[in-house]
Amino acid sequence: MKFTKHILTAVLLTGLAAGVLSARADDKKAKPYPLKTCVVSGEKFEGSEMKPHEFVHEGQTIKLCCKSCLKDFNKEPAKYLRKIEEASKGKK
Repeated sequence: MKFTKHILTAVLLTGLAAGVLSARADDKKAKPYPLKTCVVSGEKFEGSEMKPHEFVHEGQTIKLCCKSCLKDFNKEPAKYLRKIEEASKGKK
């Protein structure tokens, strides 16, 4: 019975450690957002009172001026990801 408890404890701890490590790995994979404006509307983040809606899409951090722009982003994500990629290349 003690042996079974030790095995069960080891399996649970391994699973927990794997979950924590994979969550940290996801954070490191996301590319930074290169623009100072919303990729959809073009509104500036700096100097405004708005709090950007931020999320990760296919490994790229995306910042939108509001959740309303999410609908437009989801219609054509490739279009907006191209804009972000072009901005990233321009900064290098």
